[in-house]
Amino acid sequence: MEGVGRPQGDDAELEAGGGRCAYQGAPGAFSHEACMDLRPWDEAVACDSFEAAIAALQAGDVGCALIPVENTAIGRVEPAATLVEAANLTVVSEVWRPIRLALMAPPGASLRTVKTAESHPVALRQCPAALAALGITPVEAFDTAGAARAVAEAGDLSRAAVAPARAAEVYELSILRNDIQDSEDNRTRFVLLSAGTA
Repeated sequence: MEGVGRPQGDDAELEAGGGRCAYQGAPGAFSHEACMDLRPWDEAVACDSFEAAIAALQAGDVGCALIPVENTAIGRVEPAATLVEAANLTVVSEVWRPIRLALMAPPGASLRTVKTAESHPVALRQCPAALAALGITPVEAFDTAGAARAVAEAGDLSRAAVAPARAAEVYELSILRNDIQDSEDNRTRFVLLSAGTA
């Protein structure tokens, strides 16, 4: 898979905010994975919302932002796509990345004990059939990895999270089932934004 690549003039030593890439979510989120894989030379900067990630770029706190805008299973990723369009920022590059959802829970949990699965609404829209087949009720949360963190902190064996497998490592959860996305070709398009001109 081809990476996004360093934009021309992206010099961490010279530019305000350079060397830092904003993303929405907690460490271990899909956007965090994208930053780590596609911008390994940058510090990945977690933001609580898409608005906050874009605002950090506009304020010069970061040199770029990596934002998901489209998914093959559900279409536009909202509100991210609308915010990107309205922000008047430069789209430097874009990349489609495979999205593999994992069902994870605290150690000791099993598919028999889990009653709910928490995740970002966009992720939950990518696996409704899988969750229904398992008899698990979806519960919306602000972020995939944020849901994993909350499930880990609670330690409740009836609660699970739908998140990237990497989030299970970050928050010391057990993966109960991999690849629970309903579509085998589940991919998300991320755009790399810059405040400057391309």
